[in-house]
Amino acid sequence: MTITRLPKVGETISITTQAMEYNKFFCYRNFWIHDEEGTELVKIESVFVLMDFVNRKMSSVNEEIIAPFESEKIKKIKRQEKIEKIESGMMLPYRVRFYDIDSNQHVNNAMYFNWIIDVLGYDFLTTHVPEKVLIRFDKEVEYGNEIESHYEQVEMEHGVKTRHEIRMQEQLYCEANITWKNK
Repeated sequence: MTITRLPKVGETISITTQAMEYNKFFCYRNFWIHDEEGTELVKIESVFVLMDFVNRKMSSVNEEIIAPFESEKIKKIKRQEKIEKIESGMMLPYRVRFYDIDSNQHVNNAMYFNWIIDVLGYDFLTTHVPEKVLIRFDKEVEYGNEIESHYEQVEMEHGVKTRHEIRMQEQLYCEANITWKNK
């Protein structure tokens, strides 16, 4: 996710998406947020997999499902930018609540962002804005579990980078790096 600027309260924006490419296991889809003048505010490049709902395992992309999106079939698996690991940091626990769960019976992806961002605290979040977000969802978190949101801040020449990991019993469920600038 690359953020030129965040939308302002009350601002009219448009959100668009396009299925870009796919291969045997992965679907690549982009999302954009533009202001009224058509200026790109945010670009999100995402990678999706299809899950077998019964056995909760990744399944291959069915040509019939993908055909209506008219995206290009490719053989190559695109490699995403590497997410830096936490070297030393802090942690806060969170319990998964009923309303954190989506229709697939696991935590909605938006909740991971809550857990990742909340640990940074009020003072940090009111003085910084994100510029770039790299995030990878590895495993599903289910209702009733308690996760640990691990994080660290690394000072950079032009801002701060935060590194994040959502863990449960030493197992990694989600990881992210966020580059921030001062407001």
